[in-house]
Amino acid sequence: MGECDQTFVSRPGGPQNGTFHAPEFVNPWSHSRQCIYTFLAVPGQRVEVVFTSFALRGTPPDCIHEYMDVYAEVAQPDPAELINSPFGGRYCGPIPPRRRISLYRAIALAFYTDKNVSTSDLFSGRYQFINDSEYEVGAPVANSPCSFLVNGAAKQTGVILSPTYPGAYPKALTCSYKFLGTPGQRVRLEFRDFDLFFGGPHCPFDYVKVYDGPNTTSPVIGTYCGQQRNLVLYSSENSLLVTFVTLPRTANTQNRGFKGIFEFSNSFTKLDFISKNDGEHIRGSECDQKILSKKESTGFVFSPNYPFPYIPKLVCRYFIYGMQDAQHLERVRLEFLRFEIPKGKKGDCSDGYLKIYLKGQETTDSYDKFDYEMCGDEIKPSVVVSDGPRLVMVFSSGELMGRGFKANYTFETEYRIPGTAAPDGTCAFTYRSTSRKRGEFNSPRYPSNYPSETNCTYLFLATPNEQVILVFDNFKVRADSANSSIGSYGASICQEDWLEIFNVYRDGTEKLIGRYCGMSAPGPIESNRGALGLKLLLHADAEGVYSGFKARYNFETAKPIFGECGSNVSSTEYGVITSPNFPDNYDGPSKGMSAKTCNWYISVRPKYKILLDFERFAIEGDPVLRGCPAAVLRLWINLSGTPIELCGEKGSVERLQYVSESNAIRFSFITADKAVGSQGFRIIWTEIQEGPSCDEFQCSKTGYCIPNKLRCDLVKNCGAEDDSDEADCKVEIPKEDHTLLIAGIVAAVVVVLTMLFFLCHRKRRRRRRGANNGGGLHRPFQLPVPPGSSRRPPQHVCEELGERFASVDSV
Repeated sequence: MGECDQTFVSRPGGPQNGTFHAPEFVNPWSHSRQCIYTFLAVPGQRVEVVFTSFALRGTPPDCIHEYMDVYAEVAQPDPAELINSPFGGRYCGPIPPRRRISLYRAIALAFYTDKNVSTSDLFSGRYQFINDSEYEVGAPVANSPCSFLVNGAAKQTGVILSPTYPGAYPKALTCSYKFLGTPGQRVRLEFRDFDLFFGGPHCPFDYVKVYDGPNTTSPVIGTYCGQQRNLVLYSSENSLLVTFVTLPRTANTQNRGFKGIFEFSNSFTKLDFISKNDGEHIRGSECDQKILSKKESTGFVFSPNYPFPYIPKLVCRYFIYGMQDAQHLERVRLEFLRFEIPKGKKGDCSDGYLKIYLKGQETTDSYDKFDYEMCGDEIKPSVVVSDGPRLVMVFSSGELMGRGFKANYTFETEYRIPGTAAPDGTCAFTYRSTSRKRGEFNSPRYPSNYPSETNCTYLFLATPNEQVILVFDNFKVRADSANSSIGSYGASICQEDWLEIFNVYRDGTEKLIGRYCGMSAPGPIESNRGALGLKLLLHADAEGVYSGFKARYNFETAKPIFGECGSNVSSTEYGVITSPNFPDNYDGPSKGMSAKTCNWYISVRPKYKILLDFERFAIEGDPVLRGCPAAVLRLWINLSGTPIELCGEKGSVERLQYVSESNAIRFSFITADKAVGSQGFRIIWTEIQEGPSCDEFQCSKTGYCIPNKLRCDLVKNCGAEDDSDEADCKVEIPKEDHTLLIAGIVAAVVVVLTMLFFLCHRKRRRRRRGANNGGGLHRPFQLPVPPGSSRRPPQHVCEELGERFASVDSV
């Protein structure tokens, strides 16, 4: 033994506690000095050491010049055997080791220094010898310092401790605590202090694992580490196994372990009220259960011990889970059939209650945010429906006893579609003008992917003097055969998933407007005049799915048959149709309206067809990338078929051209309220005949037969790439006809002369009257005529004219 070693031994009748401090010596040459403090208890005891001060002059974590090593798992107290004992950590600096309790009967402290002086204030502490019996949880298991078997018949309640609690627990240790009760008993385990090293959420280092049964092959209730609060566990039957495992590590972790109480009892809730339906007991709880959907399944849920009175002061939780995955989404419908939970003395739910959480809150800190709190004997509400796939109930019994409740649960498919759902739970929704004039609708679960193997119906019903308008804002439906040039329309392309839109009539007939898929959103859609409304069908096969669509609807007063700007054209050989304001940009609907519509109807002679040549075409949208959601031109080349949906932009080089299948054609131009405007279109339509023979002018490239009068009329009537009707045309200068001009001039001269004659004749009559009255009138001054001049004095113009006309009259 060294000069500074100290030993503290427990002796019968001797002191059971005391203090210790650092040794005092001088070390002028700074030699390495080591002092060992040994604390030794008698059999049936353990040692507890607590440091009250600590100021070693080494620097952590290296602790080179002065430090203390701790050994709390010393099996043999001989100092020479310390090297074979598990190392409990090295400490220096101002932070002392935490409380230590020996695993066996001894603790050793090794103080090392190479400083030239040691004083008693370097460290100090106290020790005591404590009873070892409180660590004997049950009957010891051989070859283990900390494994026990607890028999419920012999010990119904007790304390469970980690091996050195509340001191820092040892490393590289495995302990087990097996609880075996009598038939009908259950085991309750409550941890009142729990402090283990936290290595992560899966507890990869130190942990406590609890099994719902007698051995490690039993189902696991849970694995715990770190710090736990309010950890209370129940066995499902009469046995429970707790294992405590610590790993060997170099880090100086000093967690204290755990302390708890256990209880065997026959009075804990019997679980048959769970097993008699499709519920599943949540392991570790007294009476919590979960009910999982088997796809639109149904069943019953009961209070504990139903139909008999429940047990007082009991809390049971019910977690009811509908399906929620890439293919399914359900909600929970709960209908109460029996209900009796007595109210408290104040007539409220302060004694016992059933709380319902429609959003499925699962954490205890959310339990104050309930949707309903029910008590008494009235069933209010009688039916509740969850807001999502989960519904949670918390049943708490007070001191008063009642029969509890019985309820029927049903898992319904949740589509998350606004509208009036079908009563049978299928994916069918109705939108009536009499209920709401405008609103939104979407594919199931939008913006999440719609489920596969789905068929959803949307029915929009207008009043007799109304039309319904649909505008799509988002659209993405799976289409493996999507066309990269004309968009994803029609049955030939939309073969996997699709959206079909129909006009629905009062006689029950339906007329297809179009089938849409891919990214090609439908253009604005307006139900036909006289139609009952619109019907949409979303189909998805068993393969992959996309996000679907979101759209708006609006019921509006029915428009004229031509809309706001269309017309009916017939009895002519050709014509030109333009979009509103062309060549300026078209505009959208008036304020408060969802769409502006222009309908054109063209008909020609029987056995003739109509050629449409789009001279200019620019409508916002892209048939491939996003469809025509803001504006669209729908073209019916067959009045009984489905229309062609057109948008985008085509230049003069790449012009659109279509030929009707009969002597009539129809097209509708619809702009939605979100349209920003574009130049629109200019269409030249021509009456044509197809066939090898032609009695009039036959186009050289297309072979169409057009009226002779359309040749050389400065309009290309043969089609987009055929200008033969305007080729080799001679421009004749017409001869000028002056007949009308001459006749006009003569007539003007006659009118002027007549007016002058009339004026002069009146003037001469006045002069004659003056001469007959005596010549008293003043005559105008006349210039003298120069001698030798033969010129007569000038005459007044009226006099001259009068003489001429007088001569004429005398003839």
